[in-house]
Amino acid sequence: MFSVLLSLLLSRLLIPVNAAALSTVTLDYGTFTGLTNTTSGIIYFRGIRYADPPVGELRWRAPVSPPSTHLGDILSLIHISWDSRVSQLPRRTRGATTDEDCLFGNVYIPIATTEASNLPVLVFFHAQVVDSKPVELATPPPENILQSSTEPLIFVTFEYRLGQFGFLAGSAVHQSGQLNAGLLDQRAALEWVQTYIGKFGGDPKQVTIWGQSAGAASISYHLIAEGGENKNLFIRAIGDSPPLLYLPHYTDPFIEELFTQFTGRAGCGNSGNGSAIMACLRAAPTGTIATAGRDTLANLTSALYPFGPIADGSFIRERPVEAFKNGNFVRVPVMMGSNTNEGSKWSASLANPAANTSSPDATETTVYNFIAGQYPTFDESSFQTAIRFFYPLSDYNGSFSLQGQQIYGEMRYICTALMIAGTAHNAGLYAYQYHWDNPTLGSNHGDELDAFFNGDEVFDTDDQSLVTAMRWYWTSFATSGVPVAQGFPSWTENGADGSPRLLLHPGKIAMEQVSLALTARCAFWHALTSELGT
Repeated sequence: MFSVLLSLLLSRLLIPVNAAALSTVTLDYGTFTGLTNTTSGIIYFRGIRYADPPVGELRWRAPVSPPSTHLGDILSLIHISWDSRVSQLPRRTRGATTDEDCLFGNVYIPIATTEASNLPVLVFFHAQVVDSKPVELATPPPENILQSSTEPLIFVTFEYRLGQFGFLAGSAVHQSGQLNAGLLDQRAALEWVQTYIGKFGGDPKQVTIWGQSAGAASISYHLIAEGGENKNLFIRAIGDSPPLLYLPHYTDPFIEELFTQFTGRAGCGNSGNGSAIMACLRAAPTGTIATAGRDTLANLTSALYPFGPIADGSFIRERPVEAFKNGNFVRVPVMMGSNTNEGSKWSASLANPAANTSSPDATETTVYNFIAGQYPTFDESSFQTAIRFFYPLSDYNGSFSLQGQQIYGEMRYICTALMIAGTAHNAGLYAYQYHWDNPTLGSNHGDELDAFFNGDEVFDTDDQSLVTAMRWYWTSFATSGVPVAQGFPSWTENGADGSPRLLLHPGKIAMEQVSLALTARCAFWHALTSELGT
């Protein structure tokens, strides 16, 4: 019977299995058996629970980690896919189909690892989604990371609460729960690494955190968390396309209205005071909560991600621009970067034609509506200054779509990487910045992930050389603190303004200067931090 069950489990793996040798790790709350694959040279521990299910009374509360119940013997071979776990997101087109029980991690170790190996650890936090399509996998495959590293390391990924499950906010949540539950999940995951990674052969004193998009925003929040106090949870940080998000206070009218809309759609709006509403929400079925999030999002036709981190006064005490400017961040080396066309395609996904710059009827007002949909406190007079002095329509051949893309891409992503890398340098830290520009694989948001997570895909010669270099740069930073790729250009540290940065272009990897024009545009946006809520 066991052999039949094992065969069924192995058949669900997303990797070729040439050996069924198993490795076992015993923690104080359970024993976990992973799969040893001699072809990949990796032992796979998938679906390790790091906290109690955040359901019922634990909704919108800090995670209970480690799990409060002994789990016994766990065959941790099953690939926890996006659809089977992350049902919590508000999607425009459908409600939840499965389980909100999502607090699991995946640990991938080189096949020769022993408990005494003391290997560096690279922890990756995934992004969110655009509608129902993941920006990237919640459980990204580890092969390219582990196999490319010149020094052995351990690769770890975690899932965390998203959307309304992770970031519902408002006075009622503050009074009867915890704000920023999704970030607290990540904090618990990093604390789990400190406690348990040694059992997998990892060194808790050599942890690098890495994220892309919303995952990179998480990296910036962990850098500034609790006033930038160093909790010794990581010693390096990598951010691919870190976004500067609208970060209102939990009492902000926008947040309170969002809470009211959501609770009404969940059938809890008339339940009484705040604690009664929260009790109603905690008693509601998963599908009700997910569908309420979907319907709330559908009603906000100009907003991409209304449910997100907020300034809670505790975990996030200052908004990022203020925190980095004031030096209130964890002092660790950083590697940050962005892509050329970060702002592409976002507006086209919006249902409101008045905010969709891809509409044939788009105007200057459409561009403003698009930006204001993401930053509700953005003043139109500031927008007029931006398009007059920094983004004149004539620079974009009269295209409102291209104008909006450039504005959004820079203010949200490109300038954020410049800011973090620059302030880290000013604090006397090792700081490295990159610029992904790729006409073949794409230069849009998320396209650089092809270099890391596209399995055994064969690229053309120039792109193959590029992704090989990137894997070496990223993994060497995680193992040594210095990004090095043998046979490729040296990646030198950036200066106060984030310049120079490494250009990652097929057939051309080289240091480049950040233009004075881009530096000026970024300074403009960061001077508006109070207005934008960033």
